[in-house]
Amino acid sequence: MATIGYARVSSTDQNLEGQLEALSHCDEIFSEKESGARNDRPELTRLLDYIRKGDTVECVRMDRLARDTRHLLNLVDDFEARGVTLKVQNISLDTGTATGRLMLTMLGAVGEFEKNLLKERQKDGIARAKEKGVYTGRKPTARAKAEEVMQLVGEGVKKAEIARRLDIGVASVYRIIKAANV
Repeated sequence: MATIGYARVSSTDQNLEGQLEALSHCDEIFSEKESGARNDRPELTRLLDYIRKGDTVECVRMDRLARDTRHLLNLVDDFEARGVTLKVQNISLDTGTATGRLMLTMLGAVGEFEKNLLKERQKDGIARAKEKGVYTGRKPTARAKAEEVMQLVGEGVKKAEIARRLDIGVASVYRIIKAANV
């Protein structure tokens, strides 16, 4: 029976130190710099392979483990099926108790609801800004370089090199080529 910590930040410029310090009492810690939107995070996968019956998985905050309710509840169901409990430090949650499980479900649902409200407000705000002519969206930087892309393609330059030279994405290079039917 071990306590296994999980720490995550979303980007490489963010720092894991605070989470690692809070989890320093754990027997093993899995940490990574990956987007929470990805369910197939490498260290989370390693953690899932590592845990055994009687273990406790611990994280500092719930959003470090999962971003949406469905993923969170699926993880907890997997933990329960394997005899593993989850503890979340900042809200003193322990899924080893009935109250903890109820609290987890409710918090997850509220988080999902809040995220959906934010998306709706953002969508409404953009629509209002478009009506006023204030919001026109991001400028199409890659399309503005279509002529340069096609010239480099004609010179036989590889697509990744074209993207690097013109500071655009490789996918944009492919889109421009496809649009030109080359």
